[in-house]
Amino acid sequence: MSATEAVLALDQGTTGSTALVVARDGRILGRGYSEFPQHFPRAGWVEHDPLDIWETTRKVALGAQEEARNREPFRLSSVGITNQRETVVLWDRETLEPVHRAIVWQDRRTAAICRELKDSGREEEVRKRTGLLLDPYFSGTKLTWLFRERPDLRKRAEAGEVAAGTVDAWLVARLTEGDVEATEPTNASRTLLYDIRRLQWDEELLDLFEVPRAVLPEVRTSSGDFGVTSGEGIGAEVPVGGVAGDQQAALFGQGCWERGTAKNTYGTGAFLLLHTGREPVASQHGLVTTVACGPRGEPAYALEGSIFVAGAAVQWLRDELGLLSTAQASEAMARELESNEGVYFVPAFVGLGAPHWEPEVRGTLVGLTRGTGRKHLVRAALEAMAYSTADVLRAMESDSGVEASELRVDGGASENDWLMEFQAGILGLPVRRPALVETTALGAAGLAGLGSGVWKNAEEFMGAQGAPRVFRQRISTEEREELLEGWKRALAAARAAV
Repeated sequence: MSATEAVLALDQGTTGSTALVVARDGRILGRGYSEFPQHFPRAGWVEHDPLDIWETTRKVALGAQEEARNREPFRLSSVGITNQRETVVLWDRETLEPVHRAIVWQDRRTAAICRELKDSGREEEVRKRTGLLLDPYFSGTKLTWLFRERPDLRKRAEAGEVAAGTVDAWLVARLTEGDVEATEPTNASRTLLYDIRRLQWDEELLDLFEVPRAVLPEVRTSSGDFGVTSGEGIGAEVPVGGVAGDQQAALFGQGCWERGTAKNTYGTGAFLLLHTGREPVASQHGLVTTVACGPRGEPAYALEGSIFVAGAAVQWLRDELGLLSTAQASEAMARELESNEGVYFVPAFVGLGAPHWEPEVRGTLVGLTRGTGRKHLVRAALEAMAYSTADVLRAMESDSGVEASELRVDGGASENDWLMEFQAGILGLPVRRPALVETTALGAAGLAGLGSGVWKNAEEFMGAQGAPRVFRQRISTEEREELLEGWKRALAAARAAV
């Protein structure tokens, strides 16, 4: 029996690491997953131990290969990496040992640095070059803080002894035993240090954020050469052929590599990306302009909007209020009601994200009557995901002048059929859910497989995936407008409470 050609996809996330062995015909031959500890040294601070990231990645890579090996003979052609973006790692170039805990994208310790830069009038310049807002979410101010707090690390960085990068660069360094220090444009575009038009590190931004150029990795094409793994790391010596940040990897894994294609990932929050093609689009609605991938893994552009609370609203109803036993039970509960009966839930637990950007707004329930029960609240939480998605997609269409023809979806809540049906109705567009919703890892596999010749082109890669399920609108235009008007009134009520 001949060995099946396959790609190993490493998906390094915020709370855990996943590995998939993906066969050329699209089958998942092996899977591994492991969580790792989170560290919260102070209020608003979030850190990871980079060695935990590396060790869990190794563990799941070996586990996925073992599971695949027990199923059938296979041959790894390449490795793909996708990762939590914006998180920063610093390590010793010679020993490959971390010199500080990783500062995670969720960390807010650099709020004062962001205010300092905004007050000095630098935000517009930064946004023009990077497509990003001045916010602690992004990587640049994390490095500013580190080098201010630790002058010894700054000296070592300037001397070339210390390297810094996002998690992908850390994994590439460890996988290749230090032979390669490289990132790629989708991750680089989340740092506040990268000019997304010229596609290179920007010297003026490096000066602004006080980051030595010597500390940063080389930027390579997302589908290309990132060195060869050592047998010591993941048990195989194979090329690392593709790398992308998690949301851009999901965009690619959904087949969204042409202008006007869009995907939404429904997780704890939700991330909606609209591919805008070869030219970056500046947003007038508080969206982020970011680098994405074209069909060959080449740099392209997208608009991105973050919805802070999506599935987390259902988790809150489950864990804090005890209104349902599992998140999956929400689908049956929503179906038992013929309408929302005027009940709306604005789950602004941490303020409103895109396209509103109102951090002071808090969660609000409106339309309650004596007849309101737990099913109404659960349905309202699901509906809120659909309304928030519609708000962001319409803002993207306004900014780009491109109308989406459908929405492709993934993430845990996308498995809720009722929500997907409702989403199609609220958008007035088809909603397409892939056969496998782990599209982040699939995107990394696709980029690596293209680079190593497993798939001849992006179309062949997508053709290897199973048939998607398409949800179509089932509500009238009048009903859609009435529901959206109710959502607008609920947003106004939430704002009025501030």
